[in-house]
Formats: sequence, structure tokens, C-alpha cells
Amino acid sequence: MLIEQERAGVEAGNISSAMLRVAAQEMAHDIDHAFDLLLEQPDDPRRRLYDAMRHASIGGGKRLRPLLVKAAGDLFSLDHAQVVRVGLAVECIHVYSLVHDDLPAMDDDDLRRGKPTVHKAFDEATAILAGDCLHDLAFEILVSEETHPDPFIRCELIKALALASGPAGMAGGQMMDLEAENAQFDLPTVTRLQQLKTGAIIGFCIEAAAIMGHVPLEARTGLHGYARDIGLAFQIADDLLDVEGDEAAVGKALGKDSVAGKQTFVSLLGVERARQQAQVLVEQAKAHLHDHGERAELLRAIADYIIERDR
Repeated sequence: MLIEQERAGVEAGNISSAMLRVAAQEMAHDIDHAFDLLLEQPDDPRRRLYDAMRHASIGGGKRLRPLLVKAAGDLFSLDHAQVVRVGLAVECIHVYSLVHDDLPAMDDDDLRRGKPTVHKAFDEATAILAGDCLHDLAFEILVSEETHPDPFIRCELIKALALASGPAGMAGGQMMDLEAENAQFDLPTVTRLQQLKTGAIIGFCIEAAAIMGHVPLEARTGLHGYARDIGLAFQIADDLLDVEGDEAAVGKALGKDSVAGKQTFVSLLGVERARQQAQVLVEQAKAHLHDHGERAELLRAIADYIIERDR
């Protein structure tokens, strides 16, 4: 019923924001349903592990990364079921990274998405295993023929996600983030850190659609530019929320970067300049989509949402 009401909102006006709400609700439903099927609890001693994975992955979260796969997939009229599977794979990687990021050895957080983190709800060992298994499941999903019938496409997707999540991507950025507690990073270094930690996986979401759409490498420049710019805008918005946000809305502790002495876009640029830079990046991102017409409307709406969100 709620989705149907939002569809009516699309017809009544405010098309981009209503389109985004509808698409986000549908993707959240599809991803939760897919996780529910994927993580059916076995009737044996592994059940606690599955319970922990379900705790981390079902309900809550923006599902922004699967939504980006869907929005980029709209450019090439990709099969929805295949798009959802790729979105599920990238969400497995994202959730695993949050489970591990919350551990005492990393950020030591007690709250995530408004509920206890996995190591608090269960224990550290279970949280580590839950994260490991979600990481593994991402590639199990991508290797399946259900994701794409072409084995070369599947291999390209696997390679792209491995690069985006490993030492040349997200994990490398996380290592830089740990080092940031013991060093004074300048703006280029913070930018590089966030391009790896946050931007690489966002970049995969757009790249995955291009891979499935058989887009040649030389024709992906605009898509790469869009992904790069919204990745940085997303992180600037996160840094602003860390300073100005409402913990109840965000669903986790705020202000920890400042306490740890880490340099961020906000600490280096100031609040107003950081906000202006995020807006510039969003406008640049949308400009990269000029060749795609109405099919890119959801990508444009996501770019705007990234700096307007409260969580």
C-alpha cells in the first residue's frame, strides 16, 4: 500500500524525490527478501552464525549500493532479477565491512542502524565469522548463472568487486583510516582515503551495470566520473552528519572522528566550505550523465539525496 501511495506521488508531482522513494522501498524489500532466503537458519550448531548474519543484514540501512546498481542498470534496460542479485552481492560486502568495522579492534561501536552491533548482540568471535561469511557469500552470488548467463560477464563482475573491496579499494582505505589516528593527513590524503574506503564500492555499483550492459571501456568515462563525484559527496555528507547529525536519526554514535583526532573533510575545509564542495560534486556528477537523458533520472535523484539525507 505504501509503495502504491508513493507511486501516486510520482504522478502528482515532485517526480524525482517520489521516484527515489519508490525505488528505494522496492529495492529494500527485494534485498531483505533475498537475504531472508539466502540466510535460512539451519537446524544445527551453525544456527547462531546465521542468526548473527541475519541480525546484521536484514532490516535497516539505506540499501544505497543496490539502489545504485538498479539506477545504473536502468541506463541499459538490464534484467531486474539480475540487478537485484548483483545488488545483493555488493550489500553482502557492505554489511560484512560494517560488522568488522564495529569490532573493538576497529571502531569499537555498540550501535549500528539503531540496534546493537553484532559483537554486542552476540560476541566478537561470532561477529568475525559472520563478516567472513557475508564476504564469501558475495562471490558465491556473483558466480551463479542466476546472476548472469555469460561466464565472462560473471568473471568480470567478480574481478571488479574483488578489486573494489580489497587492498586497492575498501580494505586499503580502512587501513588508511586506522593510520589516520596516528598521523595528520592533508586534504589530498583524506580524499584518497575516502576514494578507497567509500568510493571504490560505490564505483563498483556503477561499473557492474556497465559490465552487464556490455558497455566498452572507452564509453564508461562519464559513469566513472559520476561514481567518483558522488562517492566523495557521500563522504563529505557523512562527515557533516558526524558533526551536525542527530544520533537517534543516524542510528550510531557520532563525533568519534574528532575524539580520535582524525582529519576529515569538515575538519580540513570547515562546515560551510565542505557543504559547498559536496554540492559542487553533486552537480558535477549529474553533468556526467548528460548523454543518458531520462533513463538517468534515478541516478540524478540519488546524487541529490546523498547530500540531503539525515542518516
